Amino acid sequence: MDRFRMIFQYFQSNSESVMNGICGLLALASVKMYTSFDFNCPCLPKYNMVYGVGIMFLPPMALFLCGLILNRQSLVMLEEWKRPTGGRKKDLAIIRYMCFSIMQRAMIAPVVWIIVTLLDGKCFICAFSSSIDPEKFVGFANITPTQIQLLLSKVPCKDDELMKNHTARKAISRYLRCWSQALGWSILLFLIVVAFLARSLRPCFNQAAFLQTRYWSNYIDIEQKIFEETCCEHARDFAHKCILHFFESMQQEIKLRRFNAPREAEEGEAEEDHLRGITDQEQMNKLLKSWYYSKPPLDVSQATQRQPMDRERPSVPWADSLSNRGNTPQTAKSSRQTDV
Repeated sequence: MDRFRMIFQYFQSNSESVMNGICGLLALASVKMYTSFDFNCPCLPKYNMVYGVGIMFLPPMALFLCGLILNRQSLVMLEEWKRPTGGRKKDLAIIRYMCFSIMQRAMIAPVVWIIVTLLDGKCFICAFSSSIDPEKFVGFANITPTQIQLLLSKVPCKDDELMKNHTARKAISRYLRCWSQALGWSILLFLIVVAFLARSLRPCFNQAAFLQTRYWSNYIDIEQKIFEETCCEHARDFAHKCILHFFESMQQEIKLRRFNAPREAEEGEAEEDHLRGITDQEQMNKLLKSWYYSKPPLDVSQATQRQPMDRERPSVPWADSLSNRGNTPQTAKSSRQTDV
């Protein structure tokens, strides 16, 4: 249990690892969805293209939107982009970095779906079987164009009576599958080359600006988390005190029923008070409104300067020792005189 707790705390504290894990799960889910999907081409001239292209691109759009929804940083980026300036300036470089990171993670599952469909070839055959040139294949002589389009649309259907024993069906299927797989491998190779160049050429650019944008994007995410946790702590303490105040007149009855009210009161006093002087609804609403419209500037030196400087200085531990050292010779002399 301790190991699982440590793993959960790690992923909870590291939002980047969580997002990478979610993207991996979406990619695996896309592959599983495609393998379990029952693909049935309509085999009609007007509907093959719509069905095949729709299967290739509509599920990736849904997976892309799921990636945006599940990514917490997308909401943080939009809030940072739309928030009023207030006491803190908005940096467009940070917003661009967050947007690129979000899009990069959200595109993983859709790209996996498209590559898998192209490598399989069924959707490509269904979509473009009616678009090939019939003169490249035998068996279409002395046939009207309408009949040719009807026969070509029946190519994805193996059990159809019109194309079941046709000599060109397997040739057309192999031809389209080759193009589909070539396109899929080309896209995969292109993405691998782009990722390699991005990794290898990144040190050639300004690393200081990259570190700054990455730091402040992480800061915005962590700041939002801490603010939400602080609000939850405040709401918990606020509700606790309101309930205690409501049941204050029933303390004697609670004690008689052995609800351990004194212990709860002592524990409540011993716990840290998270109310921080905000004790009513109007004050809390003003605080939340101020946080949205005027976030504090990124300068913690002001917070350290506000600490009281006129506190009583603690007694210096070595002062007594110095005074004792000054008195030791006199006591030694008096003791010598008495001995004499």
